[in-house]
Amino acid sequence: MKKTLLALAAVLATTTVMAQTTDTLKKIKDTGTVTMGVRESSGALSYTLGDGKYVGYHVEICQNVLADVQKQLGLAKLDVKYQPVTSQNRIPLVQNGTVDIECGSTTNNAARQKDVSFAVTTFVEEVRIAVKADSGINSIAQLNGKKVATTTGTTSVQTLRKNERATGVNFDEVFGKDHADSFLLLESGRADAFVMDGAILAGNIAKAKNPADFKLVGEVLSVEPIAIMFRKDDAAFKKAVDDSIKAQMKSGQLAKLWTKWFEQPIPPSNTKVGMPANDNTKAAWANPNDKPMEDYAKK
Repeated sequence: MKKTLLALAAVLATTTVMAQTTDTLKKIKDTGTVTMGVRESSGALSYTLGDGKYVGYHVEICQNVLADVQKQLGLAKLDVKYQPVTSQNRIPLVQNGTVDIECGSTTNNAARQKDVSFAVTTFVEEVRIAVKADSGINSIAQLNGKKVATTTGTTSVQTLRKNERATGVNFDEVFGKDHADSFLLLESGRADAFVMDGAILAGNIAKAKNPADFKLVGEVLSVEPIAIMFRKDDAAFKKAVDDSIKAQMKSGQLAKLWTKWFEQPIPPSNTKVGMPANDNTKAAWANPNDKPMEDYAKK
C-alpha cells in the first residue's frame, strides 16, 4: 500500500511539474528567467566560442525572439540562461522543463511532433556526405565497405540507408557524441565519410585546420526542415515565438542573419561557411509554415 501511495505521489508530482512548465510564458514572467538550449558544434546554426558564450544563426534568432517575449510580458529584465544540449538529450530536456526553447539544429519530423512542438521553419536543410578531398569517394556506391560517421541521436545514417542508391551498399557506422566529435572521426581517418546536414558539415569544414582537405560529395540525400523547438501543447508560447520569427522574416532580418552566419567570415577563425540560402529555405521564409519533413518528401 505504501509503495502504491508513493508511486501515485510521484505520478501526481510529475503531472504537476508538466502542467506548470507547459505555460512557458507564465514561467518566464514569474521567474524573470528563460533557458535556451544550444549546441556546442552545430555548424553556423549554433556553436560555442568557449567560456559559456554561444553564437550562430539560430542562437541569434532565438535571442531576438526572447527580446520580443520580454517586451510582450512587460519585463524590465530577462535573464537568459544557456544550456548545452546534444542530439540525444535535447527532446527530453525540452519535455521535462529544463530547456524552454531549443535553438540548435533539430529536424521537424512527424515522430518528433508527437513529443514536442516546432516553430515555423527557419532553414530547410539538405543532408549530404563529407569526405576527405583525396579519398576518391564521389558517390554513395563508393561507401561500400567503408566506415561512415554520424552523430548519436540524429537521423542522417537512417536517411542514407533508405536512399535507393544505397541498395546493396554495406558500410559500418561509427558514432560521435556530438558533431565536432563526428567530424574528428573523419579528420583523424577513423571514418571515411561523415553523413549529416550540409550546413553542419560545411561549418565544421570551415573551422578545420585545412578546409581544402575536405569536400561534400554525392547527391542530396534528403530535404529536412530545421526549426526551433519547445514544449508541446503550449499554444500561447508557440504563437509568441512564431509571431517574432515571422516578423523577422517579413522585415528581412532573417535573410540578413543568414548572410552574416553563412556567407560572411564568422568567429573564432574568421572563415566563411560559403553557403547561400537554398530555394527551399527562401520559400519557407516567404510562406511561413511548420510542416514536418514528411511533407517535403511528398513533392
